[in-house]
Amino acid sequence: MGYDTLVPPPRLLDDGAAVEVELGGAPRRFHAMWLRDNAQDPATRSPGNGQRLVTLQDITRDIRIAEAAWASGQLALRFEPEGKAVRFNPDWLLHHAYDKPPPVAAGWTGEALTRWDAGLASQTPTERYDEVRNDPGARLRWLGAVRRYGFARLTRAPTTPDAPLQLAALFGYVRETNYGRAFDVRAAPNPNNLADTNLGLQAHTDNPYRDPAPTLQILGCLENTVEGGDSIVVDGFKVAERLQAETPRGFDLLTRYCARFAYAGSAGVRLRSKRPMIELAPDGELIGVRFNNRSAAAFTDIPYDDMADYYAAYRRMGELVEDPALAVRFRLAAGDMFIVDNLRVLHARTAFTGGGERWLRGCYADRDGLLSTLAALEEAAA
Repeated sequence: MGYDTLVPPPRLLDDGAAVEVELGGAPRRFHAMWLRDNAQDPATRSPGNGQRLVTLQDITRDIRIAEAAWASGQLALRFEPEGKAVRFNPDWLLHHAYDKPPPVAAGWTGEALTRWDAGLASQTPTERYDEVRNDPGARLRWLGAVRRYGFARLTRAPTTPDAPLQLAALFGYVRETNYGRAFDVRAAPNPNNLADTNLGLQAHTDNPYRDPAPTLQILGCLENTVEGGDSIVVDGFKVAERLQAETPRGFDLLTRYCARFAYAGSAGVRLRSKRPMIELAPDGELIGVRFNNRSAAAFTDIPYDDMADYYAAYRRMGELVEDPALAVRFRLAAGDMFIVDNLRVLHARTAFTGGGERWLRGCYADRDGLLSTLAALEEAAA
């Protein structure tokens, strides 16, 4: 038995301008234009790559649904005046349904993400490098953890300079910058970045002065024999949640107005960007956090009447970023690696001393490659 007998027949609305069908135990409405635009037949979409073979201008403005019925478990439609017959899989329609209540408040995140605090320390997502490299199941788990938590670790990785590049190649491509395809993080004389000192660093977003900023950062430990130098990660989305609960106006100011970031630490390099510290999509989804006190330029986009409250919210955000209750702290040993979603998870380190060496090697990559590989692995495992 299928949709033909288990649910009511489809109901045409507004003389065929839309149709209502029962999916997932609830009525769902779909416009005729949307359905025709998203038809999956080989005349509308390329069977090889799924790209559209028609433009919106190829669909008549007065498109309507003349007939709608369940047939062999699928929704069968006939569009007029085109006279085109199309069928839709009900699971596909349910997955893409847009007839649903809007988010109740700004700052929401989807079910695929889990915000976290210091409690994650006891269950930090961790896999072995060789297993992630050679076992699709381990790679699926690890990449899924990066999507969910914005952060994951690896152990027993090679302690070779190209190890971060090899890891990036498992799911995407290296994002090259003025720092090169890969870069070292180690104390150096006359550094062009405070990361290349033995100072402690506040939890921060890397390279917020770029537009677009790198969305992933990989760091691998080649050597660590110093005292101190512990790594710290903080979920910026959890910080935003706490800030919103404490001061809704402050949250609103940090999402509504742009901060400015700048970098001029190398000859011939002058990087500047302008983005909100807490970035929301137009529908209110929380999509990014940019926090980097070291690289913040003068803020010039906040009105005088809001500047004092903006700074109060900025200060409170900084206090939350440094709250140990929101941080996961760990010490890297040679062969340990970790990855962060750079527009979600802030990373930091404590100061270090001693006569040893703390040498990390890193590179940037982008989230789209990781999510693409993850989706392909999920599809293969389904």
